[in-house]
Amino acid sequence: MKNKHIKEFCHLTNTAYSLLKQAVNNYHLSARTYFRLIKVSQTIADLSQEKIISDAHVAEALQYRIRVQEG
Repeated sequence: MKNKHIKEFCHLTNTAYSLLKQAVNNYHLSARTYFRLIKVSQTIADLSQEKIISDAHVAEALQYRIRVQEG
């Protein structure tokens, strides 16, 4: 999925968007990382058979990013 498709196919709840926005600001994440987090969150939502990305999906995606960064 390209970044231009995210708006069309990836739908976040308001709390999920707020969490993502907060993480971007607190950790000074790049635009590339922002879009990657949305894509990973969408994958997690898909595996849960949910159509909308929730804050739990974003939180899980953030955990994976933090673990990779530390390792």
